[in-house]
Amino acid sequence: MGFGAMRVTTDGSDIWGPPADPRTAKLLLHRALELGINFFDTADSYGPHASESFIAETLYPYPEGLVIGTKGGVVRPSRRRWDPDGRPEHLRRALDGSLKRLKLERIDLYQLHAPDPQVPFADSVGALAEAQRAGKIRHVGLSNVSVKQLEAARRIAPIASVQNQYNLENRKSEDVLKACERLGVAFIPWYPLGDGAALRSRGVKGLAGRLGVPPAQVALAWLLAHSPVMLPIPGTASIAHLEENTAAATLRIPPEDLAALN
Repeated sequence: MGFGAMRVTTDGSDIWGPPADPRTAKLLLHRALELGINFFDTADSYGPHASESFIAETLYPYPEGLVIGTKGGVVRPSRRRWDPDGRPEHLRRALDGSLKRLKLERIDLYQLHAPDPQVPFADSVGALAEAQRAGKIRHVGLSNVSVKQLEAARRIAPIASVQNQYNLENRKSEDVLKACERLGVAFIPWYPLGDGAALRSRGVKGLAGRLGVPPAQVALAWLLAHSPVMLPIPGTASIAHLEENTAAATLRIPPEDLAALN
């Protein structure tokens, strides 16, 4: 189970600005480490820049074994805009900015946040491959891509992960997940709880009641049981919810109930 750091450093639902309660946000990040979480996912567009800076402010020097994944390729000209920018020159600047904010010489997982329809996809991926050869990136990842784009990217650079929207109620990326399974690529579902939609599912609510656990645990445990390459990254600003979410890693759904959810 990973941790999505999108909401921990933001003011409101627009993912804009620094943390409203820095003390609680710091306690949250430390509690995630205490619970054994060793993968934090962020992006330069979260804040923008606030999430990366706050992670470094709170956790640097980083504990051994912590993997920080970040993303570049989306810009925020205003609080309600998320505009793709996959130009190689922008990605090079974005990567250097993330390295500086995170206080790293190399980012373990750097992901193209989204394909830019105005830029040849190969040019965007090629910029990340170039940075990988230069030692600034350990692993290259993709986000919000199709199977065709995944296959195209793999002809340019080794791809370690794909991060697409996916949850029990939204399986539009099932073909991408199956491709990741076939290729041995990690699949990181964003919105793993469907922005609450998965929690309102009749099947999830009923099973949670029978097992005596919160619905979020059922939805996350289903993801983990659904695929061996699945790495959920639920995000929250609540320590109580963080603890509930993390407990899903040890929840075993009975086979007959798993079949019903599938």
